[in-house]
Amino acid sequence: MTTTQGSDTTSTHLGGRYGVWRRGLDLDGTLAAALERLGYGAVWVGGSPDASLAKPEELLAATQSLVVGTGIVNIWTAAVDDVSMSTRRLLDTYGERFVLGVGSGHREASGAKAATPYQALVEYVDTLVADGVPRETVVLAALGPRVLGLARDRTAGAHPYLVTPEHTRGAREILGAEPLLVPEQHVVLDTDVARARSVARAALANYLRMTNYRNSWLRLGFTEDDLAGGGSDRFVDAVVFHGTTASVAARLAEHVDAGADQVAVQLVAGEPGEPAEDGFARLAAELGLG
Repeated sequence: MTTTQGSDTTSTHLGGRYGVWRRGLDLDGTLAAALERLGYGAVWVGGSPDASLAKPEELLAATQSLVVGTGIVNIWTAAVDDVSMSTRRLLDTYGERFVLGVGSGHREASGAKAATPYQALVEYVDTLVADGVPRETVVLAALGPRVLGLARDRTAGAHPYLVTPEHTRGAREILGAEPLLVPEQHVVLDTDVARARSVARAALANYLRMTNYRNSWLRLGFTEDDLAGGGSDRFVDAVVFHGTTASVAARLAEHVDAGADQVAVQLVAGEPGEPAEDGFARLAAELGLG
C-alpha cells in the first residue's frame, strides 16, 4: 500500500482524495455504486461492522473500482480470528480494494474491562498479522499520540474520527510521510447557521459522553466549557463543517493541505428534505470529482 502524500495525486489504492463515511445500516450496493459514479474514491463502513464483513463484501460486489474500508471494526465485539478469516476472503476476491480499519471503540458502550484499550489493540493487531492479514491492509482508529505511533509502526496508517484539520496536521507529524492518514469529517450542507448547528449538536451528543473523544478534543485546545451543554459554537463549527457546498469543500481541503491522503466525508444532513445522494452529488461537483 503506497501513498503520495502532499502531492496532487493520491494512491490508486484509495481511489482519490475524497471518500464517504457512512453507517452500514444506511449503505447498500445501490448507494455505493452511485457514489462510485460520482467520483468518490472509497466508502468507509461505520457502525462497527461485524466479524463476517458481510456489508463491505456487499458493497465491493456492487462496485467496480471503489475502495471499501471499515470505519471501524470494534476489537471488543468482533472476534479477531473471525475477522482475520473474513479479511483474507475479501483480499483473495477483491485485492487492495478492501481496507480493514480496526479500533478499540468505546469501552463505555462495550463494557470491556479486562485490558487497557492500548494493550488490547496491540494484541489484536498482532493476532491479525499472525493469522495472515497483511499489515499493509490494516489502519487504526487513532486519536492520541500513542495509538498514532502504533499505527505508524505496526499498520498501514490511521483513520481518525471526529477530528479537525489541526488534528490532521499533528497526526501527519507523528506518522511521518508514508503511512496512510484518512480522517473522517462530519458535514452539514445547510446555509441556515442555527439549523445546521442544531443538527450538528444532535449528531455530536452521544460522542460528547465518550472519554476518548473528549480527551482528543481537549488535546486540540478545546475546554471543558466548550464541551458542555451540547458544545459551544466554536467547538461545533470546528468539528462539524456546515454552510454552502463551496465553503464546506474549502474546509475539507484543509485536511488535505494538513497532510490527509483522503478525507472520509460523513454527510450528516443536506438541505431539509434533500435525499442523501443529492447532497453527495452537489459536494462531488464542488470538489471536482467524477
